[in-house]
Parts: sequence; C-alpha cells; structure tokens
Amino acid sequence: MLRVLFVGDVYGKPGRRVFKNHLPTLRDQFDFVIVNGENAAGGFGLNKESARTLLDAGADCITLGNHTWDNREVYDLLQENHILRPFNYPLGTPGHGMHTFDVKGERITVINAMGRVWLDPLDDPFTGINQLLAREGLGSVFVDFHAEATSEKTAFGFFLDGRVAGVVGTHTHIPTADTRILPKGTGYQTDAGMTGVLNSVIGAAPDGPIAKFVEKIPVRWSTAEGIAQLNGVVLHVENNQCHHIERYQYTEEQ
Repeated sequence: MLRVLFVGDVYGKPGRRVFKNHLPTLRDQFDFVIVNGENAAGGFGLNKESARTLLDAGADCITLGNHTWDNREVYDLLQENHILRPFNYPLGTPGHGMHTFDVKGERITVINAMGRVWLDPLDDPFTGINQLLAREGLGSVFVDFHAEATSEKTAFGFFLDGRVAGVVGTHTHIPTADTRILPKGTGYQTDAGMTGVLNSVIGAAPDGPIAKFVEKIPVRWSTAEGIAQLNGVVLHVENNQCHHIERYQYTEEQ
C-alpha cells in the first residue's frame, strides 16, 4: 500500500517557505508526495527557482492549473516527466498531463485535469480522461482536478468513482470538509486548500482583492505576508482503491 500526500496550491514565497521547512519533517511518513505549484512563483505560475524549491523539499510530482503559462520558464519545466499541466489543453500544447511513476514495486499514475465552469473553455475533461484511463499499466491513479465550481468537482469525483484511487480538487484555495471515500472506493475531497499565508485572501494581501470588489477596477494583487499554513490530503492507496483518506493541516508557529 502506498502512502500518498497531496499538498494544495503553494502560493508565493510564504507558501514555498512553509513547504520547504515542514515537508522534510514528515517526508519519511510518505511513499509519494504530489504538490500543486501553479501559484508558487509570486502567486502566478511556476518558474525554475520555485520548482526546484518544491522538488528539493521532497515533492515527487508537481501539478499545475490555469496559471500554467504565467512564466516563460514553464516551457522548459514541462519537458520533465514529474511536472504536469492539465491534460485537457488542446492537442499540440507543450507539456503533458499525466505520468506513471514506479514507487516501491508499485505504480502510481498522476493525472492533472482542469474544469471548464468559470475557467478557460478547454477540452472536455470528462470525455478526455476516459481515453487516458484506457491505457494499461497505470497502477493506482490520482487526479488533481483544478476547477472553480464545487458542483463540477463533485460530479467529476463520482464520474471517476471506482476507476481511480483518488480525486482531490484544487484552485479555490479553501479546504473543504467533505473528505471521504466514495461508494466505489475512490478517495475524494472537493478542495485541498492552499499552502500560503493564513490571514490572506486566497494567498494575496487583502487590500488588493478588497479594492477590486469595492472599486470595480483592475488591481494588481500582492502576496500576503505573515504566518503560513500548509494544507493537504493524505491517502493510502492500493490496487487503484483508497483505503484511508484524511485532511492534513500545519500552521507555522508565531
């Protein structure tokens, strides 16, 4: 049985800090670590420096989302098997959305998918993932579903129930309290939450988002500063089934 830790969206320098400092203290408890890094570079995308920080701290695989293309360095990063962008970008888009890893005599396949409700109208993730799951030798499959609407995420979870070991959502940065194993054996949580400053608006300093809502004009958000929190989900998987799932949360000391 593989013990898997999935860490929600790392946001900016504070998110990288808490990930870098905390993950090594518990890394030996897990066989495989996946982290969403689409906000790791200042809240917008992934660059080489932020990717190296996450990998050096103990991540085995980095997933992305709608901020995939915010840094030009990502084109080079996506040549690596352990850095994934959503698979349902159009055919010919650089990078790849899934990879199978050999871990302690077992296999785990990570798939990165992105929803379409209130996001870019990408290819249909429901239809597309059927083709991916038809491949042989995938082992236990974990899906990071980067999506905005909780209804789309929940539907995707039930759509895949019994066909993958785990489906955990990202993007909205707020951990949800619906952690469970679905009826046919798939571990599920609508959103893992983020890894970034606790007293923030989804990782950003509150002044920017407040000004946007009040004044209705474009505002450049800045990364919040302060105590950071790491949010994630722990899954125990074997033979493409989830046998245990729970939320994981760590907050830096003052």
